Amino acid sequence: MRDWFADLAARRALPVDAVSALDTQGFAILPRVISAGELRRLTDAYDAAFASASGDDMRVGSTSTRANNLLAHGRVFEALVDLPPLLDACCRVIGAPFKLSTFVGRTVRAGAHGQELHVDVRRESADWPLLGFLLMVDEFRSNNGATRFVPGSHRVIDTPEANMADAFAAHERQTLACAPAGSLLVFNGSVWHGHTANTSTAPRRSVQGAFIPSGGRAAMDFAARLSAETRARLSPIGRQVLGC
Repeated sequence: MRDWFADLAARRALPVDAVSALDTQGFAILPRVISAGELRRLTDAYDAAFASASGDDMRVGSTSTRANNLLAHGRVFEALVDLPPLLDACCRVIGAPFKLSTFVGRTVRAGAHGQELHVDVRRESADWPLLGFLLMVDEFRSNNGATRFVPGSHRVIDTPEANMADAFAAHERQTLACAPAGSLLVFNGSVWHGHTANTSTAPRRSVQGAFIPSGGRAAMDFAARLSAETRARLSPIGRQVLGC
């Protein structure tokens, strides 16, 4: 395939206001990027993935539960890797050929405490710059663990732990990324962020992941785990970002 990155970057699929927000604030929200029907299929596939995941594909943390290897659980997940605005956000933040590093379902459990402010990658890492994303399976609200961001902090060299006495505390400039189910959140991996407490009575679900430069070290070897059927269905761009 000829210069796929240049071709992809030329498409400019990210709305102008999102481009500005990603550059100045370090994150952008794209409301309802998938249809109601696609959201229903995604929700069903998400719940099925969590019901069947086992071993290393299921991780239970202090605030959330994660299911890995989503690409083995339905075509609806394959489509997310190929979303034009998501790929355009990668072009703008990474600025060079990139690949998928992580792709998981993450459920923040009801009653979970908030997460400390953090960055996803340090600037000296081979995995920098990083583009993170969350596809909201449920609505992100102020009471169910919506992600908080400190706008503009992706331009700060130091990390939250080096600047704050308590990275779990509220930051005076933080803002919550609240949006309807089916919305896409994209963010620069250097922006300070973390999910807030889920004080509701229901879990809050999302599909999330990260893209890194092609020369970085991906957290998962997707190519090694893809079935022949899935590999055959992938678009040329999908095969590039998954290392197939």
